[in-house]
Amino acid sequence: MSKVIVFGSLNMDLSVGCPRVPEAGETIIGSGFLASPGGKGANQAMASARMGALTHMVGAVGKDVFGTRLVQSLVEAGVLCERVRALKDVPTGTATILRAKGDNRIVVDPGANATTHADVVCSAIDDVAEPGDIFLTQLECDLDTTMDAIAYARESGLYTILNAAPAAALPSDVYQSIDLLCVNETECQALTDISPDTETGCMRALMAFSARGVATTVITLGARGSVALIADDMYRIDPFEADAVDTTAAGDTYLGALAAQLSQGMDIIDAMKWASAAGALATTRAGAQRSIPTFEEVRRLLA
Repeated sequence: MSKVIVFGSLNMDLSVGCPRVPEAGETIIGSGFLASPGGKGANQAMASARMGALTHMVGAVGKDVFGTRLVQSLVEAGVLCERVRALKDVPTGTATILRAKGDNRIVVDPGANATTHADVVCSAIDDVAEPGDIFLTQLECDLDTTMDAIAYARESGLYTILNAAPAAALPSDVYQSIDLLCVNETECQALTDISPDTETGCMRALMAFSARGVATTVITLGARGSVALIADDMYRIDPFEADAVDTTAAGDTYLGALAAQLSQGMDIIDAMKWASAAGALATTRAGAQRSIPTFEEVRRLLA
């Protein structure tokens, strides 16, 4: 079984429920405030560990109460955090989240997440990774650092997964260093100018990523499941039904579960089924990491 090395953000999520998203200048009454460990990188690392993969986290927090809690949360889930730096004079990243009728709006302050440079990530890869391990990252940290880290991981023989979230323009040469690209509908349209709202749209978008050099692309489609392009054929995975309460960590749970199953030798289609089940379960609870299911919960849903 290979390891999963996650480079990404660690944020404290400050989340509140509201009947609807307020208009500009409007104040409305909310409820159900939560301060919950989160951040795309940390969420994906926790989901990977909960699915049974040996998982390392690479990133940074501030030397403050939020940073201490974030690292503690990951350690309790079994994530190895020796490569998470605690920095003075810089705050831990935060995400302010409005939850409205199963949907959400998020504003992120990167804080310490923006301070990690490529040499730190590459050094971590040298220290903990072996050829065949999985390198998983997102776009909430410094973009140049992330692009350099993907290229270095690929050159080092790792299987590279990029969750291109939040959406950002990528340099054209990085696509050839990505073994598996995962985007949602919004990110897909931002990167390709193609909406995956139809079967034809999905195929056009998948082919566009393939033409740029990506080995495999997965597009998550919310309540419509997910699709992947494998050897020029499109495969669709149906969604699992769930009574959504909070979608904050659904995508991150999907990515962590996907990476974990691939690290254990599962083929991409079966790994997508596991990831879809895990992501669906994550929507049934409020909060980020507190919503990520265990291996046994996913196994029972699949059964």
